Amino acid sequence: MTAGTTLTNRTTADHELVALQREHGRPLFALLLRLCDGDRQRAEDLVQETLVRAWQHPEALRADAFDSVRPWLMTVGRRLAIDARRARQARPPEVGDAVLENARVIADHAERATAALDVREAVKTLTPEHREVLVLVYFQGASVAEAAETLGIPAGTVKSRAYYALRALRRVLPGYAADLR
Repeated sequence: MTAGTTLTNRTTADHELVALQREHGRPLFALLLRLCDGDRQRAEDLVQETLVRAWQHPEALRADAFDSVRPWLMTVGRRLAIDARRARQARPPEVGDAVLENARVIADHAERATAALDVREAVKTLTPEHREVLVLVYFQGASVAEAAETLGIPAGTVKSRAYYALRALRRVLPGYAADLR
């Protein structure tokens, strides 16, 4: 067989494939669309893959083998759809960027909530005097002067109690020590 004969045979097969797609493309697409639960993109991909298989196996498309090639095409398409569904079920579902971004926000929120609970429990271990200074200065945002006035103690005492309270928290919360300095 010469290169010219091979090229002529391939061109004939290409024309047959175009005719095949015109005659059987719509019913094949309708079947695959149902099998893909209405996913047009997947159905179109499977139609293309079915036609590629037909192109690769021109012997299966000869009219003398079948009354029509439609049953062969439908069978190939159905099997490709089943294989594609099984492949999707065998791997984890794909997620978009929005889902991943939302997961990061939830993780950040969970970490902050956990940290807040840890700090809350650690603050409970402090003496009442140290706790009230920390609550006023760090949690309620009062200045040293305002805390001193509220508690009725000198500003220097507020500063020293805050210093020793933070030092005690560093011992109780070693993982958060860098955050408390």
